[in-house]
This record gives sequence, structure tokens and C-alpha cells, in this order.
Amino acid sequence: MVQRIGCLLVLAFLGLITRASGAETYNLVTGEVVSGEVLVASANDLGVQIKVGEGEYQRVSWAQFSQEDLKKLAEIPKLQPFVEPFIEVTQAERIARTEVPIKPPPRLERPARQSLFGALFSSGLGLFLMLVLYGANLYAAYEISVFRAQPAALVCGAAAVVPVIAPIVFLSMPTKLKPEAEAAAAGAAAGAPGAAAPEGVPAEEEINPMLDTHVAHPAGLKLAHEPEPAKPAAGPVTTYQRGQFTFNRRFFETKFPGFFGTVRRDADRGMVLVFKCSKGEHVGDRITRISANDLHLQVHRGHVAEEVVINFQDIQEVRLKPKDA
Repeated sequence: MVQRIGCLLVLAFLGLITRASGAETYNLVTGEVVSGEVLVASANDLGVQIKVGEGEYQRVSWAQFSQEDLKKLAEIPKLQPFVEPFIEVTQAERIARTEVPIKPPPRLERPARQSLFGALFSSGLGLFLMLVLYGANLYAAYEISVFRAQPAALVCGAAAVVPVIAPIVFLSMPTKLKPEAEAAAAGAAAGAPGAAAPEGVPAEEEINPMLDTHVAHPAGLKLAHEPEPAKPAAGPVTTYQRGQFTFNRRFFETKFPGFFGTVRRDADRGMVLVFKCSKGEHVGDRITRISANDLHLQVHRGHVAEEVVINFQDIQEVRLKPKDA
């Protein structure tokens, strides 16, 4: 019994000594077992040296270590970069490493279910829209009161109490006419002999054509007289003098565009052009042709129309005046 206890104590002492010295046992893939201390300073891409005894070293490549030993060596920070490429990653570990955590995005909370008017009055935008609609309702009521000749206070007050419905009711009502307008409309619509005539105008049965020769019988024949059309008033005379204006093609095309066509417009109807030249005056109502240096003016001599060539250099003054002026 005492011998067994002594052996156990010796083995425990040897294990403590082995752990204290950093010796470890490594199972190689070839089936060989190596016990010793890993020299971290000797590690490189090819492998690492293990001190198996006093003055004895053995270099072991990384591919010869088992997966369990490689994982143990990976716990040493200096050996992890060399060991990690040789550690086999299982499918479960690969999925765990590449798994992307899906985080739901932040979402706004849905408001509580409520009625349409409750939703409108529960937000600032809804209150603003309701105020705009209410103001439009009052404005529509005012326009309806003007259109239907109703008191504005009555229509607007009803619209303020009963929106939308009150303006529709007043819009459906007929237009309220004044008493004078009602009487005139009734007389015009009826056309009866007994209809009331306006003040100062005798009724048909009160007219006696035998009393005065100047009184026309209502059933008598009358001649239609068309009013004479009013004569257009003579327009002002516009004068363009050399020195104030440059007489060229552009001047006449911009100032007198209506004188180039055969049909005269209302603004130029009844107007003529008077050209005061060094050789005399020419009165015409149409410019038939124009070039860079001269123009052709249509003038009337009696009942004969002819064209006169006027050079721009000879023009001293141009007047636009009515034909009868």
C-alpha cells in the first residue's frame, strides 16, 4: 500500500515537472507521438521546432500536426498566423462564420385605427386642410349669395353652421329679383293687354288715336329705320422728318406694315401716306414694292392708279394722315 502511494506521488511529481517545463505531447498524422516543448521563436511557414530532450530538437511541419494539436497551437498568438491556414473548417463552422445577421430596419408605428374625421383632427396637417376647406366653403357661400341675390349674412351664416349642404341648397334656389325687376319681367313674359305699363307710358286701351294726330296707334304699321353708322373719327396726323428718322427699308417695313398688303386692316383703313420729296409731294395708299434704295408707291390721279418710284435720298418728310383730312 505504501509503495503504491509512493509511485503515485512520483508520477504526480514528474507530471508537475513536465508541465512546469512546458512539455506537451503531440499526435502526428503519421501515427508518431512527439513530446516536448514548442519553441515559438523557431516557427515559420514550414513548421516549428520541438525540444524533445536536453540538447535534442525535432522540426515538425504544420501539415504533420493533427487538427486537435493545430487548434491548441492556434491559441498561441505568435503561432496563429502560421497555423490557421492548416486548420480544416467544417461546414457548420463555415456557415457560422459567413452568416450575416439580419437586423430588421426601424419601422414607424402604425397609428391606431380611427374614423376619417378623427384622423384629420388628430394631426396638424389635417387641421390645416380642414381650415382651408372651411374657408373655401364660406367663400363659395358668399359667391352664391351674390349670384342668387340672397343676403350674404344669411347664406354665409347657414354655410358656417351647415357646411357644403347650405351652399348647395341656396344654389338650387331661383334668383331673388327686386320688385321692380319682377314687375318688368312679369310684364315682358306675359305680354297681355292688361299688364301694367311703366309709369309715364299710357296703356294700349288708354291710347285714342282720334285725340291727337301725333299719337301712333299700337296696331298701326310702322316703317323700320336703320340708324346710320357712325363715321369714324379722323385720326391724328403723324409726321416723320429727315434728321429725326432714317428713311430706309427697315423704317417703312416696321412703321407702315399695313400699307404693303392689298387688304387694309381696321387700324390703317382710311389712312394715306404723304411723301414730301425734293421734286414734290406724292399721296398714296399702298406700297407695292420696296428695295434697299427706293420704293414704289401707288397713287391715284383721278380714276387712274399708277406707281411712282421714290428714292429714299429724296424723301424729306413722311406723313400718315386720314384720307379726308
